[in-house]
Amino acid sequence: MKEETVGGRPYHHGDLRRGLIDAARRLLECEGPSALSLRAVAREAGVSPAAPYHHFKDKNELLEAIAEQGWDLLGDMLAKARIESGSNYGPLALVGVTYVRFAREHPALYRVMYDRSRDREALPDRQHGHNGAYDRVRTALVQAGLDPTDLVGLELAAVAAWSAAHGLAEMACFKQFQPLKDQLGGEEAFLRGVFEHMGIFAEGPKR
Repeated sequence: MKEETVGGRPYHHGDLRRGLIDAARRLLECEGPSALSLRAVAREAGVSPAAPYHHFKDKNELLEAIAEQGWDLLGDMLAKARIESGSNYGPLALVGVTYVRFAREHPALYRVMYDRSRDREALPDRQHGHNGAYDRVRTALVQAGLDPTDLVGLELAAVAAWSAAHGLAEMACFKQFQPLKDQLGGEEAFLRGVFEHMGIFAEGPKR
């Protein structure tokens, strides 16, 4: 029986799953969701056409795994942004900039993440516990001054902050904003300026 390999190396069981997801993300970013199939992913990963079926029943399960990886990646980036926040950024403004940067750097992945999440009862990054992207935003809100015991206020503020970041991620690429970006000194300065003109990002809600 021929031994399967990923990237020319024999794989372990868990490595194949990761290798297939990585291959699917490459196809997704280069060619879009329509190019994804288990056969195409197997070809991209350099394994037999049957290999993906050991881990994914169909394309739908593969897309779920890709979206889950995307939410994990976004959560990690937001956590790092909070750690790196300094005098030039408020903690929430940096979280917002990081969110938009993620959406701009991974556009196809970003679309899949939301396409797979709209009809879920739970927020996507909460399906496997806390400390996901949404909870990173909640933590940043508390750090910015929101009363952690005001659960309704905290939830509303998190939705507001997330919605603002999502909206700017959708609009930041508009060509009409290029003169303003140039005037401010570039894309990141533009993003930060927009967020800092929203009260919740500028100083954080008051206790």
